[in-house]
Amino acid sequence: MSPNPRASELYATTQIMPSILSSDFAKLGEQVAQVMDAGARVIHVDVMDGHFVPPITIGPLIVSALADQVHDAGGVLDVHLMIEQPDRQVEEFTKAGADAVSFHIEATPHVNRVVNQIREGGALAGIVLNPGTAVTAVAGAFEDIDFALCMSVNPGWGGQPFIEESLSRLQALRAMLPERHALQVDGGIDPDRAPLVRAAGANMMVAGSAIFGRADPAAAFRAIADAASS
Repeated sequence: MSPNPRASELYATTQIMPSILSSDFAKLGEQVAQVMDAGARVIHVDVMDGHFVPPITIGPLIVSALADQVHDAGGVLDVHLMIEQPDRQVEEFTKAGADAVSFHIEATPHVNRVVNQIREGGALAGIVLNPGTAVTAVAGAFEDIDFALCMSVNPGWGGQPFIEESLSRLQALRAMLPERHALQVDGGIDPDRAPLVRAAGANMMVAGSAIFGRADPAAAFRAIADAASS
């Protein structure tokens, strides 16, 4: 199955990706609408299983609940699997409406199998690296994936400070990745960090608490987007 053309189009551009991990789940649809009205087009969904990382978050039901709203507004859903044995869960997320699915290279020895499952489900495929994992670990998968995600915090919790060494890791990844591949960064992104990670080569920036942790998520989104394009 071919990926959503809208996803392929958006992943070739600079995007700020609001992470619903930091949203008020009693107002989830409303807050997603606020940031999409402000210009967000890629909504990031952090999935945690209580094993690969200690917290337990959300599953395919939330993706399914948001899919029509996000797609009708011209956006896509980016699902980040922080889970063990991602091959057991990929199909459920693509069926629910995920347009892109990323998984941690540390979580499975079966990278090619998981990438193929994502592609068969009609989604873009990405590989995620923890801060302690060498960037060269993904070199063998470059021809199979559509994007790489560099964690700039340790996965599991929102609101962590940006790890400064991530800038050099982003530069190294960008130099290694084929030009057509998107490069995401996740953790500690705010208006001060956005231009720095953009200069280091990231074109897609996940921001959670810096958007949904603010009184006005739409204004917070616009501030980061403006900083990234400055």
